Amino acid sequence: MDHPSKLPVSAGVGYKPEYYREIVSGEQPIGFIEIHAENYMGAGGPPHAQLRGLCERYALSVHGVGLSIGSMQPLDADHLARLKTLCGRYEPASFSEHLAWSSHGEAFLNDLLPLPYTEETLARVSEHVDQVQSALKRKMLLENPSTYVQFAESTIPETEFLEAIARKTGCGLLLDVNNVFVCARNHGTDPEAYLASFPLHRIGEIHLGGHNEQTDDSGAPLLIDAHGSPVADPVWALYERTIARTGPLPTLIEWDNDVPEWPVLAAEARRADTALARAAHNRAA
Repeated sequence: MDHPSKLPVSAGVGYKPEYYREIVSGEQPIGFIEIHAENYMGAGGPPHAQLRGLCERYALSVHGVGLSIGSMQPLDADHLARLKTLCGRYEPASFSEHLAWSSHGEAFLNDLLPLPYTEETLARVSEHVDQVQSALKRKMLLENPSTYVQFAESTIPETEFLEAIARKTGCGLLLDVNNVFVCARNHGTDPEAYLASFPLHRIGEIHLGGHNEQTDDSGAPLLIDAHGSPVADPVWALYERTIARTGPLPTLIEWDNDVPEWPVLAAEARRADTALARAAHNRAA
C-alpha cells in the first residue's frame, strides 16, 4: 500500500453542492476538495454527477464520519463495503476517519464520541484500522478528536495513543489544529505542549475549522468544534507555528454548518495558501 495521502500541498475545502457552479466557473484558490463518505454512498444521481465533474479538476479527499473505528464492537460490514465501493469508484487521493465511536448495536449516533486511552482500546482500534486498510487496499489517515470529557481510566496520553496506532498499522495521521485548541481550552492544558509531543512526521493532512464559545453547567468556558464559522485567529497562529515545524502540508478548511457564500470560504482557503507559501519560503531561506 502506498503513502496514506497523495493530496497536493495546498489548501482544500469541504465541498457542498451549492458551491458547484461557482467552483467550476473558473480557476479557484483550492487544490483539492473533501467530501463526507456517507453523503455519497448512493448509486447515482446529481451528487455523483457533480463529483465526477469536480474530480476532473481537483484532487479528492474522502473523509468518513460513520465507521465508528473507536467502538469496541465489530465494524459494520455493510458500511465498510459501501465505503470500499465509493473509494473504488473515485480512487481518492486520501481517505481519513476519526479516532472516535458513533454507533452502538444497530443505533447510529449523530456525534463523534471519545474513548478511553487504554491498552485494550489501543488493540481494538488498531485492529479496526487494519481491517479498514485491508478492505480498501489503501492506507488511511486517523484524525485526533475534539473532546469535552476525559476518562479517569485512560493510561496513555492521546499523542502516544495515536503514535502507537500509526506504528502498529502503518496508517498516517490527520492533525486537526482546531481540535487541539478546543481540547486544550476545555481541559485546561497547553496546545503547544500537545503539539510538541505529537508525531508530526506521520501527518498527511491538516484540518482547520471554526468553533463556538459556550459555557458549561458550572459556568466555565466551553468550546464546541462546530464547523460553522471562520477559523479563529488563535487557531491560525497555532497552525502557522505547526507548519513552520513540519513544512507545508495539505490543509483543509472545514465549514459544515451555517455554510457561507462561496467567496467567504474561498477567502479562508486563500489565507491557508498564503500561510503555506510563507512556511515554504521560510524553510528555503
